Amino acid sequence: MIPNKHILALSTAVLLLANAATEQGVALAQPMPSLKDAFKKDFGIGTALNNAQIEERDPKTTAFIARQFNMATPENIMKSALIHPKWDTYNFEMGDKLVEFGKKHNIKINGHTLIWHSQLPSFVRGIHSQDSIRTFFTNHIKTVAGHYEGKVFSWDVVNEALNEDGTMRKSVFLQYLGEDFVTEAFRLAQQAAPKTELYYNDYNNEQPAKRAGCIALIRKIQEAKVRIDGVGIQGHWHVGKVPLKDIEESINQYAALGLKVMFTELDIEVLPRNFQGADVGQRMTANEQSNPYPTALPDSVQQQLAADYEALFKLFLKHKDKVTRVTFWGVNDGDSWLNNWPIRGRTSYPLLFDRSNQPKPAFERVMALKK
Repeated sequence: MIPNKHILALSTAVLLLANAATEQGVALAQPMPSLKDAFKKDFGIGTALNNAQIEERDPKTTAFIARQFNMATPENIMKSALIHPKWDTYNFEMGDKLVEFGKKHNIKINGHTLIWHSQLPSFVRGIHSQDSIRTFFTNHIKTVAGHYEGKVFSWDVVNEALNEDGTMRKSVFLQYLGEDFVTEAFRLAQQAAPKTELYYNDYNNEQPAKRAGCIALIRKIQEAKVRIDGVGIQGHWHVGKVPLKDIEESINQYAALGLKVMFTELDIEVLPRNFQGADVGQRMTANEQSNPYPTALPDSVQQQLAADYEALFKLFLKHKDKVTRVTFWGVNDGDSWLNNWPIRGRTSYPLLFDRSNQPKPAFERVMALKK
């Protein structure tokens, strides 16, 4: 047993050392503040997770994710090409691991996505009959949504069914099943997962023309007495060009339909691009100007990125009665899909954390809104 006078002497010595360190400009390490804690009374804070993160291959990354986020969306593993690789074969292994990750770390899982024209199983490309497409469509929704009923919080039931002008995208589902395929997808999802929230998800659906098409789509679902709980605005925007007015109008108009509004794939591109949107099928040819910041982001761009995120989160907070979730598309800059789209091998900086999970000025500006 250590005598009390020795404990007192030891405590005094530690205090003196701490004071000396502070006086010499050596700041004692403070834990990084938490996004999910800062906004816990406002809306959920989510991220997209890749396989390495889901499998917890790096304990430090796992701890970081658990500290910062309370919602998560799988970046790829629940897309149909991976979860339904053959006509009568489903692979739930990684999806089940994601569910376990969520339970372990108290993170709600948003399933992504049941019906999407892209990343389809290869066998679908060989189907050329309405009956076969309908069978795939029906079985896929029933099987996948049914498997995860009670295990995921929500589903992006249909993803990116619209063109930029608000018309229906010419997908295999539109071609063989007609314009009612979206309503039917929600009907099937509702039957298979009655306790799971069901969303429509798209990019640029804050833009007036596409928004009008999205509202028409939602009303069609509602008029059919089919349940839709929310709409996801992906939020793939470009630095210095975030359309705040359109975003606010969209929040209000979607909420007026009785829907929850969420920002589902948020990132702000800092690299040059000659088109707007997030169509994975679009590509650009690399040239000398394609990758302008291979080693670091210039301070001027860093500050503009920070200002953009601050303005966005001010808007989200203004409408926190309507916005239920803000999900970043990636944990840190190194995870971002924008490093490889629309040009492979670039160095992008679109998120709040750098490649070492260190906070950027954008993080500081966002967190300052809650002080």
